[in-house]
Amino acid sequence: MKLAVFVSDFKLASDTLDRLKADKLGIIFVANGVYHATTKENGKASALLDKAPNLYALSEDIQTRGMNDADVDKRVKVVNYGDVVDIIFNEYDKLAWL
Repeated sequence: MKLAVFVSDFKLASDTLDRLKADKLGIIFVANGVYHATTKENGKASALLDKAPNLYALSEDIQTRGMNDADVDKRVKVVNYGDVVDIIFNEYDKLAWL
């Protein structure tokens, strides 16, 4: 199964992600979830960035929060709404929202 998980909150959801089993796992950071892609706490990036090889952050939500694409961790691909539609229809079989 190919699973994409939308993360829309900054609270840590790594325990839930650890329980998900997928052949291909992708995380799409939206709304306040984009802070996982842009913010470091105590000098460390969010633990969620180590949970999946395919990481995406919605550019519009990054900009709405006063940041820009250059603030995003290098492991995360910045995407727009159209890209998200393409990703979920072409890359993944199932979707989840945390």
